[in-house]
Amino acid sequence: MEKAHKKRASLHTLGCRLNQSETLLIQQGLQERGYEIVPFGEDADLGIINTCTVTNLADSKCRQTIRQFVRKNPEAYTAVVGCYSQMGAKEIAEIGGVDLIIGNQEKMSVIDYIGQEKNEKPVIVREKISQEDFSIHNFGDIPFNQRANLKIQDGCSFVCSFCIIPFARGAARARNMENLLEEARLKASQGIREVVITGVNIGTYDTKDGDLLKVLEGLNAIPGIDRIRISSIEPTTIPTELFALMNDPQHALLPFFHIPLQSGCDKVLKEMRRKYTTSEYLDFLHLAHDSVPNVYIGSDIMVGFPGETEEEFLETCSVFLDNPFDFCHVFSYSERKGTVAARRADQIEIPERARRSAYLRRLSSKKRYDMYESYLGQEMRVLFENPKPESWPSYTDNYIRVVVPRVGELSAEKGLDLANRCGRVKLKKLAADYVEGELLEMLD
Repeated sequence: MEKAHKKRASLHTLGCRLNQSETLLIQQGLQERGYEIVPFGEDADLGIINTCTVTNLADSKCRQTIRQFVRKNPEAYTAVVGCYSQMGAKEIAEIGGVDLIIGNQEKMSVIDYIGQEKNEKPVIVREKISQEDFSIHNFGDIPFNQRANLKIQDGCSFVCSFCIIPFARGAARARNMENLLEEARLKASQGIREVVITGVNIGTYDTKDGDLLKVLEGLNAIPGIDRIRISSIEPTTIPTELFALMNDPQHALLPFFHIPLQSGCDKVLKEMRRKYTTSEYLDFLHLAHDSVPNVYIGSDIMVGFPGETEEEFLETCSVFLDNPFDFCHVFSYSERKGTVAARRADQIEIPERARRSAYLRRLSSKKRYDMYESYLGQEMRVLFENPKPESWPSYTDNYIRVVVPRVGELSAEKGLDLANRCGRVKLKKLAADYVEGELLEMLD
């Protein structure tokens, strides 16, 4: 008897870390139902595309990706889920070959909606997004990664003038405490040692069982989780109690903050509808820097917001340069249909946005280089990741990228496997975007 064909599924993620986390959970559900997961671009019987809608350009990239999959796999069942499905279902439905369109409310249940045959017209499932706390299921044997994302929250109730996400993902709501801790315990049992807390606006986490601090307490109590890193968090939502946890050698919380600034000009911040002034932001920034030794502080900065003058842009650059930031992600403002900012008549020309972005990125690269240089000669703990042919990559607790060459007494050439183990390294030499380190000893 001929062996039955095992169905092949291909998944693709556009957008944020949260989307990546959700796609992995969907992938796990498919594997539990017997699908073979193949790289996006290979022949497949099923395609699931998890979309982003943060800008008009993101929408365009989503449509391009969908068409790419359908051209490659015209007979495959094609499902499109996520933020663009929530906001642009009509546009997606006009793309030939799409079978299923699911918004964010039912995204994690996409497998239950998948049919065996292609549809003449796409089925659209776009329910109103609940404001209730939620749980996630199907978080079993996901692909191993030393740093694993853990979704604790979804949605946002801060309606910034440039952002569509509160409409795409709904109001802020929290994941049930025991449910997220259950996933974290499973990750730890699989050998995962570092958990990265993710969400849309994680500082607003609040349930009957506690807030963000309670989440950290629960994660810290799980054997095997040696590192907890908080991803991007809004400046007005950060509890100062985090400082003591970062300073406690017995606590797994790492000395790392990524705090979006967006602009260093109060006029622009007001027009963005951000919830702080520059001075309020900087007060917290300096408090964090002074309270936590070796803390890494990164940020997001948007340039070319409608009406931003050259003087206001340079004001932002000065705020970044003159204060204890270590690095910033630079975003050129990009219109998103449906937002207040996109309706403004004073849009900045795209070449000017690109010029400002390039300038600020150069400043950021120099700042990170200087920060790395200041640590040369120090000994620091790292968690090693999967090996490269000539080296072992890793990150320090405060997120310095360290690469250890495969040479020396404690190298893999001596039969030592460093993957997913902690070691003490000496930071020796600067490279382009990392520090070359010397392995001194293994810590476990």
